[in-house]
Amino acid sequence: MPENLVALIWNEYKITDSEYFNITIFFSFDAIKHAGGYMLNSELGVKDIIDSQKSIFYLLTQEEKEELQHHISLSHYKKNEFVFKEGDKPTGFMILVNGKVKIFKEGVGGREQIIRMAKPLGLIGYRALLGEESHIASAVTLEESTICSISAEFIFGYALKNPEFSLRIIRKLCKELGFSNARTVTLTQKHIRGRLAESLILLADKYGYENDGFTLRAYLSREDIANLSNMTTSNAIRTLSTFASEKVIAIDGRKIKILDAHRLERISKLG
Repeated sequence: MPENLVALIWNEYKITDSEYFNITIFFSFDAIKHAGGYMLNSELGVKDIIDSQKSIFYLLTQEEKEELQHHISLSHYKKNEFVFKEGDKPTGFMILVNGKVKIFKEGVGGREQIIRMAKPLGLIGYRALLGEESHIASAVTLEESTICSISAEFIFGYALKNPEFSLRIIRKLCKELGFSNARTVTLTQKHIRGRLAESLILLADKYGYENDGFTLRAYLSREDIANLSNMTTSNAIRTLSTFASEKVIAIDGRKIKILDAHRLERISKLG
């Protein structure tokens, strides 16, 4: 980052600390490497991490937010690139700025089980960092993504000393545990149709729909849909085809339209 230039602007125009922070972040974006000329709207993404009420860092004081500038870094990932692997030591507190990420664990015979999906402003790998453990799962991008990493030094030295921030972290962990418990029941007790229906509903809740209001805003491979639903790829393909023949969904390559959300919900509940 061109720190000398930022310092020159600071001294020349007598800008405030908060303005210095914004300029620092601006020049940090310019330092990101863009693959194939692909330009990311990272400036707005990191601003959301700091200022959005949905962000965990919104609860920090202004002084803590300004300190954050010294501990933040951005990394760009291509599609299907590992963010971290099972067994790796956590390197920081990671937040997805834009893109989509799957968190999965390898089971018997190397078969993947997708544990959860992350969307922008979602936390990634923070359990391992806070628990001072290695990652017990892997994270891979589903599309080109940008991830913001906050140093462990800042999290433990500043952020966790803020009681509201700490409480939000505890709540996030509790919600994640509750979700995992519910998914365990689903994936072990529901039949194939119920599991797949719930996975489609999960994708709709997590990523929403395209402008037509029907097409899922997540284009997963059949293998990923199977790994999310705890079934073989062939079973996922057959069940999707059955749903399509029943006019519950429509399929166009990786695009899936939810035509009858109420019926899909009913299939999920019946299991």
